[in-house]
Amino acid sequence: MAKKLWEKSVQVNAEIDRFTVGLDREMDLYLAKYDVLGSMAHITMLESINLLTAEELEKLLAELKLIYASIERGEFCIEDGIEDVHSQVELMLTRKLGDIGKKIHSGRSRNDQVLVDLKLFTRAQLKEIVECVEELFHVLISQSNKYKDVLMPGYTHLQIAMPSSFGLWFGAYAESLVDDMQFLQAAYRICNRNPLGSAAGYGSSFPLDREMTTRLLGFDSMNYNVVYAQMGRGKMERNVAFALASVAGTLSKLAFDACMFSSQNFGFVKLPDECTTGSSIMPHKKNPDVFELTRAKCNKIQSLPQQIMMIMNNLPSGYFRDLQIIKEVFLPVFGELKDCIRMTTYIMNRIEVNKHILDDDKYLAIFSVEEVNRLVLEGVPFRDAYKKVGLDIEAGRFSHSKEVHHTHAGSIGNLCNDRISELFESVVKGFDFAAVEQAEKKLLGREA
Repeated sequence: MAKKLWEKSVQVNAEIDRFTVGLDREMDLYLAKYDVLGSMAHITMLESINLLTAEELEKLLAELKLIYASIERGEFCIEDGIEDVHSQVELMLTRKLGDIGKKIHSGRSRNDQVLVDLKLFTRAQLKEIVECVEELFHVLISQSNKYKDVLMPGYTHLQIAMPSSFGLWFGAYAESLVDDMQFLQAAYRICNRNPLGSAAGYGSSFPLDREMTTRLLGFDSMNYNVVYAQMGRGKMERNVAFALASVAGTLSKLAFDACMFSSQNFGFVKLPDECTTGSSIMPHKKNPDVFELTRAKCNKIQSLPQQIMMIMNNLPSGYFRDLQIIKEVFLPVFGELKDCIRMTTYIMNRIEVNKHILDDDKYLAIFSVEEVNRLVLEGVPFRDAYKKVGLDIEAGRFSHSKEVHHTHAGSIGNLCNDRISELFESVVKGFDFAAVEQAEKKLLGREA
């Protein structure tokens, strides 16, 4: 068994090692390239305060860039017996550069090292989530505009209620994503603060330049108080999880609608044949498995904030190993959510809409309010108009042209999709991903 970074004269029991390391080696592969980025910023700062020479810094940066490239190619691994990504990177540097490799940990703890790794990983993943949501949003707005004049029943209590439209249906989910993006932006802002330099949560006697590492890594600001920087672990993940759960909630509801509206009892939409699955016994089946799995996966994602809260609840200030377990539920969730968004985007872009739903007179009663309002406009008191239409329906005398004339903002005839799109674009611009990209490229020497 390889010696731990923290081991001295006594080697840890093998079973204790297995239990305490847990899934860290697998989870740390998510963080590998961000660990390298954080180390590059840290050692650049160490050179500026004379804890490394310019020559040592040059050698270390060159090797770290090679490690980063190997990670991007998928060649990096954490070797058997190596505890975590931090140990692996330091080991690789020491093999190549000798004692110089051992100097990168000055002024740093694995506590603030994993904190910065998590922040860098999370902000990169949030960017990808935003890009996926953006694609889905534009598909939904496009479909809303395309089918704005196609009416469908609206429901309350799963009873037919009032006229709706596919313009409203698609557009509603688009606007829901606007609110989700606001939540994502708040999570991004909380995430994009630098904890590096807080060490084990109590700072360092070295004159660390935390402003410098903040700038090098493209953070908006630092987590100033070193105790709070450590207290922020778990809190950041929980807040991000709430934002991801918000997106997942929108997708889950849309998935339910798609499953229900594509069933023969409704027949409002038809899913692309290539996106459905069959039955081993019933040759006619075309099952909406993608949306059923999306619904289940997104409902699971909506439980993530509670899982994180239960892990971190009632911990006092300072670091505790409990926090390690958060990585196991948090790091993989981004891939799961991105997969669900992409599947939803693909199908919603190809879904077929039934333009003749209301030809069936079983939906005639949804126009009852239209008729009540028509009578009110003619001077009939609302309560009298309501009673007359209700009695006509009971007696089977009700009829209507099946046309609607809604003009107020956000209604069938005035979707406000342009304003929804403007709001969405303003939220996207507010992330300012370009500043982070520029900082990371500069650190890696990849500037154009």
